[in-house]
Amino acid sequence: MSKSVRTATIKRNTTETQISLKLVVDGQGVYKVSTGIRFFDHMLELFARHGGFDLTLKCSGDLDVDQHHTVEDVGIALGEAFGKALGDKKGIMRAGYFVMAMDETLAVAAVDLSGRVSYVVDDKVKVRLVGDFQSELLADFFDGFARGAKANVHVKTMYGRSNHHKIEAIFKAFARALRGACSRDERMREMLPSTKGLL
Repeated sequence: MSKSVRTATIKRNTTETQISLKLVVDGQGVYKVSTGIRFFDHMLELFARHGGFDLTLKCSGDLDVDQHHTVEDVGIALGEAFGKALGDKKGIMRAGYFVMAMDETLAVAAVDLSGRVSYVVDDKVKVRLVGDFQSELLADFFDGFARGAKANVHVKTMYGRSNHHKIEAIFKAFARALRGACSRDERMREMLPSTKGLL
């Protein structure tokens, strides 16, 4: 696998959202994020920092209608960026997992960059809003990411009290699980991590 920096630029424009995104997988956790949803921005910022990804993201969406299009389309664009940046996926670990403590909350995440799309979200959030974020849309973000990246994504809050911490712990666990999945495996650097011959 080449030691070149893995990067991608995505432009996604629909009648509902206009997204400009630049990703550096092998970054330093530097970010500039603006979606119009401040809590969502915060989650994407800590995703970049904990994953060690450089992320520049600007989304202008139809928030006067609902947050759904913005959250889902950002997930799709971010997933597409990882898919593009990783290319043929030769030499990557492919799968990763992480258990994240966030004060009184514990969350787990597992990611497989398998070429197949599946997601499961169990966040245990029982309120409609966390900050200015519609909490039910967490599943739509991970659905979008899984479709964009062609990946399996499983995230779960094991327990916790604060709804803020439940979502934050999930994003931190997800970032670190994805960092592991994207990491280079020097022993297998010329190999595709699959017996199928295709990811």
